[in-house]
Amino acid sequence: MGGRGVLITGGSGDIGAAIVRRFASDCDHVAVHYASGRERAEGVVASLPADGHLAIQADITQHNEARRLVEDAVAALGQLDVLVNNAGISEPFHPVLDSSYEQWQEGWRRIIQLNLIGTTNVTFCAVQHMRERGGRIVNVGSRGAFRGSPYAPAYAASKAGLHAFGQTLALTLAGVGISVTTVAPGPVEGGMAADYLAGPQGEAVRAESPFGRVATPDEVADAVAYLASPGAEFASGTIVDLNGASYLRP
Repeated sequence: MGGRGVLITGGSGDIGAAIVRRFASDCDHVAVHYASGRERAEGVVASLPADGHLAIQADITQHNEARRLVEDAVAALGQLDVLVNNAGISEPFHPVLDSSYEQWQEGWRRIIQLNLIGTTNVTFCAVQHMRERGGRIVNVGSRGAFRGSPYAPAYAASKAGLHAFGQTLALTLAGVGISVTTVAPGPVEGGMAADYLAGPQGEAVRAESPFGRVATPDEVADAVAYLASPGAEFASGTIVDLNGASYLRP
């Protein structure tokens, strides 16, 4: 089977589906992970060119499920060359001044468990298959890691942790031919901020960028595809901002 074997977590949402389509268009074979929404995930797979793609359900907050996801993907694809860690949540919201202690605890528990612990478990399992042949790991982080997320402090913290995790792996995996990079989008049309962008605050959010808009899922997908490409090996450790100059880091 030609093409690379690619596992994309959170592959059935708007951003994930765009990433899936981008890799499939390059003749790669894609395992589309989803936690719920089987019909949507299978619809994404059915829309892809050629065959060799599949949807896999797993709750990666459970460590055995994270391992099973990787094993099932490898078994179906025959090899694992690229891992895209896209799965993530930003709710339940838990602003520090307007939450009960119980809401605060629940927000941190759920978000960290998926965005950070679940993702690192999937990555660990994937590395065990990639270490003999090399490959690419691309994490989908967030502008919020640098700018903050007042309604969901755990989201900002989880993405900052993911950025640091990726850079740590870049140091430790280069010797086995694995490049690790991160793309850090701001708000994205159709992403987690869809409802917010559709509300009265949407215009102000778009005005944060001098382009007067937010990113599209396809722009995120293009950045991920580049970072996973053979020519991007030496970008390992990079965090690519994709926020339309709405937040400029030193």
